[in-house]
Amino acid sequence: MTLHAASREALAAAELRLLELADATTSTDDLAKLGEELFAVLGLLIEQRTLRGSLADASSEAGGREQLARGLFTGKVSDATLQILVAVVTARWSSPRELVDGVESLARTTLLVRAERDGQLDSTEDELFRLGRIVAGSNELELLLADPAGDVAGKVALVGSLIQGKVSPVTKTLVDQLIRHPRGVRVADGLSELADLAAKRRQRSVAHVKSAVELTAEQVDRLTATLTTIYSRPIALHVEVDPALAGGLTIKIGDEIIDGSIAGRLAALRRNLAS
Repeated sequence: MTLHAASREALAAAELRLLELADATTSTDDLAKLGEELFAVLGLLIEQRTLRGSLADASSEAGGREQLARGLFTGKVSDATLQILVAVVTARWSSPRELVDGVESLARTTLLVRAERDGQLDSTEDELFRLGRIVAGSNELELLLADPAGDVAGKVALVGSLIQGKVSPVTKTLVDQLIRHPRGVRVADGLSELADLAAKRRQRSVAHVKSAVELTAEQVDRLTATLTTIYSRPIALHVEVDPALAGGLTIKIGDEIIDGSIAGRLAALRRNLAS
């Protein structure tokens, strides 16, 4: 998600209000409700072009936008959700789309805070990453989920059958919402983005590791420690087995790729010989 300067400031202010409310509650159920209600508002804004335009209209008075939001949502959402929405609509956004981006970000953050409170942030991140690999590895499934003419409820039910009883409630809600509102993003990419958000929530970088063979727990721990030392910050590992590497492994952190695979070294050698 790329936001212009005004929208970044608006989102930062709304996130501050969100975290203040989160700190004030001891109930993770309240956080779950807040996240789900924000996702419901997101769906409404996606469907109602005129509404999102009115709520993001920087040429209008902030008080008028607040009155519109209160008139629409009072009694239909919790007081906490209403407070967040007021913070959103009274801020200055660069465009209606970026306001919608902001509401989506706030809903996701709320659920990740819930996972953090429940001690499930690590597992949520891992579940999102693994599901993303499953979707990316199945061309048929990815095409089905990407079909704009497909029945949304059917898509949600299909993925739900794959993850039923295998993931946390936060993961299921995030996945359901991504399928309902992909907003032009491939589901596999959206799942990867969500996993990265979970990692950032723990202030860790994500290293995407491909290994020719499955790594032992000791090897994973040693690699994690090594990368943490190299980058001077905590590193979260996502490991994927790829026999095509022939041997060794590759590591991708952000835009940087560390290629220690046999296939990678052979490719480099061929490039050198050709130059």
